[in-house]
Amino acid sequence: MPAQIYHGTPQNLRRLAQVLRRGGLVAVPTETVYGLAANALDAKACRQIFRAKRRPANDPLIVHVADLRMLARIAAPNDAVAKLARAFWPGPLTLVLARISAVPDVVTAGLPSVAVRMPAHPLLRRLLRLCNLPLAAPSANPFGYLSPTTAEHVQAGLGRSIAHILDGGPCRHGLESTIVDIRDPRRPVLLRPGVITAAQLRRVLGVAVRTATRRRTARLPALAPGLLHRHYSPRQPLVTKPRITAAMVERAHSDEAWICFRKPAWADGRKNIFWLSARGDLREAGRQLFALLRRLDHGGWRRLHAELVPANGAGLAINDRLRRAAAPRG
Repeated sequence: MPAQIYHGTPQNLRRLAQVLRRGGLVAVPTETVYGLAANALDAKACRQIFRAKRRPANDPLIVHVADLRMLARIAAPNDAVAKLARAFWPGPLTLVLARISAVPDVVTAGLPSVAVRMPAHPLLRRLLRLCNLPLAAPSANPFGYLSPTTAEHVQAGLGRSIAHILDGGPCRHGLESTIVDIRDPRRPVLLRPGVITAAQLRRVLGVAVRTATRRRTARLPALAPGLLHRHYSPRQPLVTKPRITAAMVERAHSDEAWICFRKPAWADGRKNIFWLSARGDLREAGRQLFALLRRLDHGGWRRLHAELVPANGAGLAINDRLRRAAAPRG
Protein backbone atom coordinates (compact mmCIF):
# COMPACT_ATOMS: atom_id res chain seq x y z
CA MET A 1 0.00 0.00 0.00
CA PRO A 2 1.54 3.38 -0.99
CA ALA A 3 2.37 5.95 1.66
CA GLN A 4 -0.39 8.31 2.72
CA ILE A 5 0.11 12.03 2.11
CA TYR A 6 -1.12 14.25 4.95
CA HIS A 7 -1.93 17.94 4.83
CA GLY A 8 -0.53 20.00 7.69
CA THR A 9 -3.67 20.24 9.81
CA PRO A 10 -3.33 20.38 13.62
CA GLN A 11 -4.90 16.92 13.87
CA ASN A 12 -2.51 15.43 11.31
CA LEU A 13 0.52 17.04 12.94
CA ARG A 14 -0.44 15.57 16.31
CA ARG A 15 -0.88 12.16 14.69
CA LEU A 16 2.49 12.30 12.93
CA ALA A 17 4.23 13.51 16.09
CA GLN A 18 2.86 10.41 17.81
CA VAL A 19 4.22 8.22 14.99
CA LEU A 20 7.68 9.72 15.54
CA ARG A 21 7.52 9.40 19.33
CA ARG A 22 6.68 5.72 18.89
CA GLY A 23 9.74 5.10 16.72
CA GLY A 24 8.17 5.40 13.28
CA LEU A 25 9.21 7.24 10.11
CA VAL A 26 7.62 10.35 8.58
CA ALA A 27 8.73 12.10 5.39
CA VAL A 28 8.76 15.83 6.15
CA PRO A 29 9.02 19.07 4.19
CA THR A 30 11.92 21.44 4.72
CA GLU A 31 12.86 24.64 2.93
CA THR A 32 15.68 22.72 1.20
CA VAL A 33 14.39 19.26 0.15
CA TYR A 34 12.03 16.72 1.72
CA GLY A 35 13.57 14.61 4.49
CA LEU A 36 12.84 11.18 5.96
CA ALA A 37 12.58 11.76 9.70
CA ALA A 38 12.98 9.57 12.78
CA ASN A 39 13.72 10.19 16.45
CA ALA A 40 17.44 10.98 16.43
CA LEU A 41 17.87 9.55 19.94
CA ASP A 42 16.37 6.16 19.01
CA ALA A 43 18.89 3.90 17.24
CA LYS A 44 16.23 1.40 16.18
CA ALA A 45 14.09 4.13 14.61
CA CYS A 46 17.09 5.57 12.75
CA ARG A 47 18.08 2.18 11.36
CA GLN A 48 14.70 2.16 9.61
CA ILE A 49 15.82 5.22 7.64
CA PHE A 50 18.79 3.30 6.26
CA ARG A 51 16.61 0.34 5.31
CA ALA A 52 13.92 2.44 3.64
CA LYS A 53 16.45 4.42 1.59
CA ARG A 54 18.89 1.51 1.06
CA ARG A 55 21.48 3.87 2.43
CA PRO A 56 24.97 2.65 3.45
CA ALA A 57 25.66 2.74 7.18
CA ASN A 58 28.84 4.83 6.72
CA ASP A 59 26.84 7.87 5.52
CA PRO A 60 25.83 9.95 8.58
CA LEU A 61 22.49 11.72 9.04
CA ILE A 62 21.66 15.38 9.61
CA VAL A 63 19.75 16.02 12.84
CA HIS A 64 17.06 18.73 12.87
CA VAL A 65 16.34 20.72 16.03
CA ALA A 66 13.67 23.24 17.00
CA ASP A 67 15.88 25.55 19.08
CA LEU A 68 19.22 25.89 20.83
CA ARG A 69 17.99 24.01 23.91
CA MET A 70 17.26 21.00 21.71
CA LEU A 71 20.68 21.42 20.07
CA ALA A 72 22.32 21.05 23.50
CA ARG A 73 20.75 17.57 23.80
CA ILE A 74 22.85 16.24 20.92
CA ALA A 75 25.92 18.45 20.38
CA ALA A 76 28.48 20.59 22.18
CA PRO A 77 28.03 24.17 20.88
CA ASN A 78 30.81 26.75 20.83
CA ASP A 79 30.98 30.53 20.42
CA ALA A 80 30.78 30.31 16.63
CA VAL A 81 27.47 28.43 16.81
CA ALA A 82 25.79 31.36 18.57
CA LYS A 83 26.98 33.76 15.84
CA LEU A 84 25.83 31.53 13.00
CA ALA A 85 22.52 30.72 14.68
CA ARG A 86 21.71 34.43 15.07
CA ALA A 87 22.50 35.06 11.43
CA PHE A 88 21.14 31.97 9.64
CA TRP A 89 18.87 29.85 11.87
CA PRO A 90 16.20 28.83 11.28
CA GLY A 91 17.47 28.27 7.77
CA PRO A 92 19.43 26.14 5.27
CA LEU A 93 22.71 25.86 7.21
CA THR A 94 24.04 22.62 8.72
CA LEU A 95 26.82 22.72 11.33
CA VAL A 96 29.16 19.83 12.08
CA LEU A 97 29.84 19.82 15.83
CA ALA A 98 31.21 17.52 18.51
CA ARG A 99 28.45 15.08 19.48
CA ILE A 100 27.40 14.11 22.97
CA SER A 101 26.92 10.53 24.13
CA ALA A 102 23.10 10.55 23.83
CA VAL A 103 23.38 10.43 20.03
CA PRO A 104 23.43 6.83 18.74
CA ASP A 105 26.36 5.71 16.59
CA VAL A 106 24.00 4.87 13.71
CA VAL A 107 23.22 8.60 13.33
CA THR A 108 26.86 9.68 13.07
CA ALA A 109 28.32 6.57 11.37
CA GLY A 110 30.33 6.07 14.57
CA LEU A 111 32.12 9.42 14.29
CA PRO A 112 32.61 11.79 17.25
CA SER A 113 30.84 14.55 15.31
CA VAL A 114 27.21 15.20 14.44
CA ALA A 115 25.65 17.36 11.69
CA VAL A 116 22.85 19.61 12.95
CA ARG A 117 20.54 22.26 11.57
CA MET A 118 17.48 24.26 12.60
CA PRO A 119 14.99 24.12 9.69
CA ALA A 120 12.81 27.06 8.68
CA HIS A 121 9.79 25.25 7.21
CA PRO A 122 6.83 26.13 9.48
CA LEU A 123 5.23 22.66 9.37
CA LEU A 124 8.45 20.91 10.32
CA ARG A 125 9.06 23.41 13.10
CA ARG A 126 5.59 22.72 14.50
CA LEU A 127 6.20 18.98 14.26
CA LEU A 128 9.54 19.29 16.08
CA ARG A 129 7.86 21.15 18.93
CA LEU A 130 5.00 18.66 19.13
CA CYS A 131 7.46 15.75 19.27
CA ASN A 132 9.91 17.55 21.54
CA LEU A 133 12.54 15.38 19.86
CA PRO A 134 15.52 16.07 17.61
CA LEU A 135 14.78 14.42 14.27
CA ALA A 136 17.36 12.72 12.05
CA ALA A 137 16.24 13.37 8.48
CA PRO A 138 18.29 12.76 5.33
CA SER A 139 16.66 13.41 1.96
CA ALA A 140 13.52 11.29 1.45
CA ASN A 141 14.62 9.44 -1.69
CA PRO A 142 16.26 6.15 -2.63
CA PHE A 143 19.95 6.52 -1.82
CA GLY A 144 21.93 8.35 -4.49
CA TYR A 145 18.89 9.40 -6.53
CA LEU A 146 17.62 12.92 -7.20
CA SER A 147 16.45 14.74 -4.08
CA PRO A 148 12.66 15.19 -3.69
CA THR A 149 11.21 18.70 -3.63
CA THR A 150 7.49 17.78 -3.41
CA ALA A 151 5.47 15.23 -1.46
CA GLU A 152 4.64 13.51 -4.76
CA HIS A 153 8.36 12.99 -5.44
CA VAL A 154 8.67 11.25 -2.08
CA GLN A 155 5.69 9.03 -2.78
CA ALA A 156 7.09 8.05 -6.19
CA GLY A 157 10.47 7.09 -4.73
CA LEU A 158 9.73 5.71 -1.26
CA GLY A 159 5.96 5.26 -1.31
CA ARG A 160 6.15 1.50 -0.77
CA SER A 161 8.90 1.68 1.87
CA ILE A 162 7.28 4.18 4.26
CA ALA A 163 3.74 4.92 5.44
CA HIS A 164 3.54 8.66 6.19
CA ILE A 165 4.36 11.81 4.16
CA LEU A 166 3.66 15.33 5.42
CA ASP A 167 2.88 17.65 2.49
CA GLY A 168 4.37 21.11 2.89
CA GLY A 169 4.20 22.12 -0.78
CA PRO A 170 7.19 22.63 -3.12
CA CYS A 171 10.46 23.35 -1.31
CA ARG A 172 11.46 27.00 -1.16
CA HIS A 173 15.13 26.49 -2.11
CA GLY A 174 15.17 23.06 -3.77
CA LEU A 175 18.86 22.55 -2.87
CA GLU A 176 20.25 20.80 0.17
CA SER A 177 21.66 22.91 3.01
CA THR A 178 25.11 24.43 3.18
CA ILE A 179 27.30 22.29 5.46
CA VAL A 180 30.19 23.78 7.44
CA ASP A 181 32.48 21.99 9.89
CA ILE A 182 32.68 24.39 12.82
CA ARG A 183 34.24 22.09 15.44
CA ASP A 184 37.27 24.39 15.43
CA PRO A 185 35.79 27.92 15.23
CA ARG A 186 39.17 29.29 14.14
CA ARG A 187 39.30 27.00 11.08
CA PRO A 188 35.80 26.51 9.65
CA VAL A 189 35.56 24.30 6.57
CA LEU A 190 32.77 24.47 3.99
CA LEU A 191 31.97 20.85 3.17
CA ARG A 192 28.96 21.31 0.88
CA PRO A 193 27.84 24.54 -0.83
CA GLY A 194 24.24 25.70 -0.57
CA VAL A 195 22.31 28.95 -0.79
CA ILE A 196 24.27 30.30 2.19
CA THR A 197 27.73 31.04 0.78
CA ALA A 198 31.26 30.96 2.16
CA ALA A 199 31.39 34.76 1.85
CA GLN A 200 28.31 35.11 4.07
CA LEU A 201 29.80 32.73 6.63
CA ARG A 202 33.09 34.63 6.60
CA ARG A 203 31.34 37.95 7.27
CA VAL A 204 29.57 36.52 10.32
CA LEU A 205 32.50 34.54 11.74
CA GLY A 206 35.22 37.10 10.99
CA VAL A 207 37.63 34.37 9.85
CA ALA A 208 38.42 32.74 6.52
CA VAL A 209 36.24 29.75 5.57
CA ARG A 210 38.17 27.07 3.71
CA THR A 211 36.30 25.13 1.03
CA ALA A 212 36.93 21.39 0.88
CA THR A 213 37.24 20.01 -2.65
CA ARG A 214 34.81 17.34 -3.87
CA ARG A 215 37.59 14.82 -4.38
CA ARG A 216 39.02 15.44 -0.91
CA THR A 217 35.65 14.96 0.84
CA ALA A 218 35.07 11.79 -1.20
CA ARG A 219 38.34 10.30 0.13
CA LEU A 220 37.78 11.19 3.80
CA PRO A 221 35.32 9.66 6.30
CA ALA A 222 32.02 11.46 5.63
CA LEU A 223 31.29 14.05 8.33
CA ALA A 224 27.88 14.75 6.83
CA PRO A 225 25.66 13.49 3.99
CA GLY A 226 25.86 14.58 0.37
CA LEU A 227 29.65 14.42 0.12
CA LEU A 228 30.00 11.36 -2.11
CA HIS A 229 31.74 11.87 -5.45
CA ARG A 230 28.61 10.61 -7.26
CA HIS A 231 25.27 11.60 -5.76
CA TYR A 232 21.91 13.25 -6.61
CA SER A 233 21.95 11.27 -9.85
CA PRO A 234 19.25 10.51 -12.45
CA ARG A 235 19.08 6.99 -13.83
CA GLN A 236 19.73 8.20 -17.38
CA PRO A 237 23.30 9.31 -18.20
CA LEU A 238 23.95 12.99 -17.49
CA VAL A 239 26.72 15.08 -19.04
CA THR A 240 27.63 18.61 -17.95
CA LYS A 241 28.67 21.32 -20.42
CA PRO A 242 30.27 24.72 -19.78
CA ARG A 243 27.83 26.08 -22.38
CA ILE A 244 25.14 24.61 -24.62
CA THR A 245 24.89 25.92 -28.19
CA ALA A 246 22.46 25.41 -31.07
CA ALA A 247 25.23 23.68 -33.04
CA MET A 248 25.67 21.06 -30.30
CA VAL A 249 21.97 20.27 -30.31
CA GLU A 250 21.79 20.07 -34.11
CA ARG A 251 24.63 17.52 -34.21
CA ALA A 252 23.10 15.32 -31.47
CA HIS A 253 20.42 12.62 -31.62
CA SER A 254 16.85 13.79 -31.27
CA ASP A 255 16.31 11.60 -28.19
CA GLU A 256 18.80 13.58 -26.09
CA ALA A 257 17.54 16.34 -23.75
CA TRP A 258 19.40 19.61 -23.20
CA ILE A 259 19.08 21.73 -20.03
CA CYS A 260 20.20 25.35 -20.35
CA PHE A 261 20.59 27.82 -17.49
CA ARG A 262 18.32 30.41 -19.14
CA LYS A 263 15.98 30.14 -22.12
CA PRO A 264 18.15 30.40 -25.26
CA ALA A 265 17.03 32.65 -28.12
CA TRP A 266 17.21 29.65 -30.48
CA ALA A 267 15.01 27.37 -28.33
CA ASP A 268 11.65 28.08 -30.01
CA GLY A 269 10.14 25.01 -31.64
CA ARG A 270 12.72 22.57 -30.22
CA LYS A 271 11.07 19.95 -28.06
CA ASN A 272 14.32 18.72 -26.50
CA ILE A 273 15.45 22.08 -25.05
CA PHE A 274 14.68 22.94 -21.42
CA TRP A 275 15.89 25.63 -19.03
CA LEU A 276 16.20 26.20 -15.29
CA SER A 277 15.15 29.87 -15.33
CA ALA A 278 13.83 31.78 -18.32
CA ARG A 279 15.34 35.03 -17.05
CA GLY A 280 18.56 33.53 -15.64
CA ASP A 281 17.76 33.77 -11.92
CA LEU A 282 20.00 31.52 -9.82
CA ARG A 283 17.52 31.12 -6.96
CA GLU A 284 14.80 30.03 -9.39
CA ALA A 285 17.27 27.69 -11.09
CA GLY A 286 18.03 26.04 -7.75
CA ARG A 287 14.33 25.54 -7.01
CA GLN A 288 13.78 23.94 -10.42
CA LEU A 289 16.91 21.78 -10.68
CA PHE A 290 15.85 18.46 -9.14
CA ALA A 291 12.25 18.66 -10.31
CA LEU A 292 13.35 19.20 -13.93
CA LEU A 293 15.99 16.46 -13.81
CA ARG A 294 13.40 14.08 -12.37
CA ARG A 295 10.85 14.92 -15.09
CA LEU A 296 13.39 14.39 -17.87
CA ASP A 297 14.68 11.19 -16.26
CA HIS A 298 11.18 9.75 -16.70
CA GLY A 299 10.60 11.39 -20.08
CA GLY A 300 12.03 8.74 -22.39
CA TRP A 301 15.31 10.59 -23.14
CA ARG A 302 18.37 8.37 -23.53
CA ARG A 303 20.87 11.03 -22.41
CA LEU A 304 20.65 14.34 -20.55
CA HIS A 305 22.98 17.30 -21.08
CA ALA A 306 23.10 20.11 -18.49
CA GLU A 307 24.74 23.50 -18.78
CA LEU A 308 26.72 24.71 -15.78
CA VAL A 309 25.47 27.99 -14.32
CA PRO A 310 27.42 31.12 -13.29
CA ALA A 311 29.69 30.14 -10.40
CA ASN A 312 28.52 32.64 -7.80
CA GLY A 313 25.97 32.59 -4.99
CA ALA A 314 23.58 29.67 -5.33
CA GLY A 315 25.31 28.83 -8.63
CA LEU A 316 28.14 27.12 -6.73
CA ALA A 317 25.61 24.77 -5.12
CA ILE A 318 23.83 24.07 -8.41
CA ASN A 319 27.11 23.24 -10.16
CA ASP A 320 28.16 21.02 -7.24
CA ARG A 321 24.94 19.01 -7.57
CA LEU A 322 25.23 18.77 -11.35
CA ARG A 323 28.84 17.57 -11.22
CA ARG A 324 28.04 14.95 -8.58
CA ALA A 325 25.00 13.83 -10.58
CA ALA A 326 27.15 13.44 -13.70
CA ALA A 327 30.12 11.70 -12.02
CA PRO A 328 30.99 8.22 -13.35
CA ARG A 329 29.41 5.25 -11.60
CA GLY A 330 31.52 3.02 -9.38
